[in-house]
Amino acid sequence: MRLFYKTTPSAAFKPVLHLLLINLICFSVSAQKRPAQPVAQALVPSDPAEVFNHPPQSAGPGVLWMWMGANLSKKGITKDLEALKKEGFTSTTMFSLADVTTPWAGNINKGPTPELISWTEPWWKLVRHAAEESKRLGMDFGMFNGPGYESSGGPWISPEMSMQEICWSTDTLSGDRHIDLVLKRPKVKLRGHTPYPVYNPNTGLVEIPEIASRQTYYKDIAVLAIPANGVVPLNKVIDLSAKMQPDGQLNWDVPPGKWIIYRFGHTTTGTLIQPAQWQATGLECDKMSREAVNFHMDHVVGEIQKHLGDLVGTGFKSVHFDSYEAGYPTWTPKMKEEFAARRGYDLTPYLPTFAGRVIGADGRDSVLFAKDFDVTVKDLYRDVYFATVAKKLREANLTFLCEPYGGPWRQDEVMPYVGTVMTEFWTFGGNYSPYELVPTVAALRRSGQNIIEAEAFTSDPRDAKWDETPEWLKPMGDAAFCDGVNRMVIHRFVQQPWDDKYKPGLTMGEWGTHFDRTQTWWEPGKAMVEYWTRCQALLQWGGIAAPSANDFIAKDVTGKITVRHIHRKRLHTDVYFVANVSRNAGTAVCSFNVTGMQPELWDPVTGTMRDLPQFTTEGVNTAITLDFDKAQSFFIVFRKKVTNSTPLTEDNFPARKEALTITGNWQVKFDEKWGGPVAPVMFTSLQDWTLQQNPGIKYYSGTAVYKKNFDLPAGSAALASDTWIDLGNVKNIAHVLINDKDLGVAWTAPWNVKIPAGLLKKSGNKLVIEVTNVWANRLIGDEQEPADCEWLPGHREGRFLKEFPDWFLNNKPRPSKGRFCFTTWNYFDKNSPLLASGLMGPVRIMQ
Repeated sequence: MRLFYKTTPSAAFKPVLHLLLINLICFSVSAQKRPAQPVAQALVPSDPAEVFNHPPQSAGPGVLWMWMGANLSKKGITKDLEALKKEGFTSTTMFSLADVTTPWAGNINKGPTPELISWTEPWWKLVRHAAEESKRLGMDFGMFNGPGYESSGGPWISPEMSMQEICWSTDTLSGDRHIDLVLKRPKVKLRGHTPYPVYNPNTGLVEIPEIASRQTYYKDIAVLAIPANGVVPLNKVIDLSAKMQPDGQLNWDVPPGKWIIYRFGHTTTGTLIQPAQWQATGLECDKMSREAVNFHMDHVVGEIQKHLGDLVGTGFKSVHFDSYEAGYPTWTPKMKEEFAARRGYDLTPYLPTFAGRVIGADGRDSVLFAKDFDVTVKDLYRDVYFATVAKKLREANLTFLCEPYGGPWRQDEVMPYVGTVMTEFWTFGGNYSPYELVPTVAALRRSGQNIIEAEAFTSDPRDAKWDETPEWLKPMGDAAFCDGVNRMVIHRFVQQPWDDKYKPGLTMGEWGTHFDRTQTWWEPGKAMVEYWTRCQALLQWGGIAAPSANDFIAKDVTGKITVRHIHRKRLHTDVYFVANVSRNAGTAVCSFNVTGMQPELWDPVTGTMRDLPQFTTEGVNTAITLDFDKAQSFFIVFRKKVTNSTPLTEDNFPARKEALTITGNWQVKFDEKWGGPVAPVMFTSLQDWTLQQNPGIKYYSGTAVYKKNFDLPAGSAALASDTWIDLGNVKNIAHVLINDKDLGVAWTAPWNVKIPAGLLKKSGNKLVIEVTNVWANRLIGDEQEPADCEWLPGHREGRFLKEFPDWFLNNKPRPSKGRFCFTTWNYFDKNSPLLASGLMGPVRIMQ
């Protein structure tokens, strides 16, 4: 999780980083000395059909569960978990954040439960309730290792235990004389190196706060004198540390020439965790100090054991460490000792390089030192931060969850410490945008781990503003599967503490995707969760196949489609996930590195499995022509030897012909609770809701129920053959019933569902289609009405709630009678464009 797709170091760190990052060299250190945290391995069925038809618990997706500030309730926690369980999710990872993210940590005034502060007693009671409910429901529950989601720290971290930076003062003087001088103590700017601003209630501003301890906390490192100008030979660096008194007094006989005296010390970087409630915000711990990391972890584990001890391992199972955004420290109290032990020489003479000076012949020594210092930092993050966290959590019977990238370490070396590794991908521009995903997957495979989780579908307001749909999400998730992800952890699901009449409800500020139980399509969206679960079951089965030049080839591609794949194998069974990750339809001849085996097509959307009759052998490969609809995907499975040497005549994708187009009037019922007409409406033809003059339909969001009776043509073959109902154009998801039989949900192309044999009658067939759109139109419709909430501008896009209104706090009818939605973040105004909605068809019976 990152506040931006790419981040850059704080400007104040750039001079140091310029030195530290010169021609970086990665030094290999054997991972054998660092034992991996054990991961339970379930028995793997030999036949992948077992996991496809009956996915194990590990195949269920999870969510990142956002607890927004003080806006929490026991009732809401129970509702959240029960909704997730019913939807098919198997785990939650909780983050306790500020009231709102703007994208910075923000505050909403007049909150209904201000006493709920992260990591305090009232808050822990709710965490315990969540753990008890998770145990009851058989779900895994874990949480971040402190307030916020970045990175490791909290109010319990003192300046001494916090991340440290080198600082220095200078005195320039002429030599050939004796001096009696009080060296200035180094000073740094009061504002720390927190990467992003926060809402500071002390000033009322969104800013990088001043950190008083950057002036009050300081420790000396060394006092050095060097020639004032030019490249400095190593033998001209004079260590005066022993000559300086504790008050800074220095007596020294200065050699001839012009000299600069550097007083080097260290202080806190002032880096704050984020984006937490202000009362829960504190400093980041020093990740290169065993004392500091031990202190932090002892506090975290101690609080967990104090409040959840009897639930550890059942209701509460894991502690999470998110992608790293805490910056690059330049010191730790034992750096001199650690550097000498690891690099074999004293770093003291090279300290002036941090002030931009060049030490050694032709500057080469400075470059080598910069590399050695960088390697030492990476060593300490590995040996102190990751090793200590892993040890403490293992001893506490807790799983170490982590997104192990973005920080100053070598990924291959820290991976063995992590129990469950998570990577991430975003949805920029409606496109799959992985962040550090491919190298993380590669490192995981080298470390021998099978489960590869992903923080999935992280979005910002350009992509997700209550307008995202399952259809829109599908090709991006499929691309992640092809890159090796085999367990989605959805970003994000917000704890909804209030009555269900307040929808869409609480948000994570500007961040999406809005995958909440208050989503319009939450219930029918279960079909997408079932799809992910089937996919993940097969993508966790067996092992990744060894790469080869002939493994998979897509050729003769039509329709501007993009075909990707991933291949898993166990014994003599090969499973290929093949996905068209474009939003176009087309065909491709797909060649698989298997011969003599019968190809099967398993459809993870429908859960159906069938043989493919048409295929050819091309050398060591089997070639199959596959038809892909928009963003369509299949599993092609080879588990049975070919038994029929005679080519079959059936097509792999038999053409369907129309048996009937259902025309005429449709009765459509909208929900009046969300502004729809009270009585059912008669549509003489299928059309976009936004084209209706009735504002209750034009601005409607939610589910509308279409009803229609139809007869089959006389002598129709549809009574005796396989049939489907094709819905045509649907915005955005549809649940279909015929003759009171539930046929399932259409949520992605092809927009059809199968009709069981014998269900259709010659006449009097009852068709019900429940069509659900997104929240955007109702939110835009509300903006046509007078305001009854006060808003503040977000710091990039949108607006957030300034304070909870009195009518909300007192559970009174809202003053603006034409408004139906309540949310803490507003992406829209009255002129925002409406989104096409409803069933546009044509609706056809196909055979």
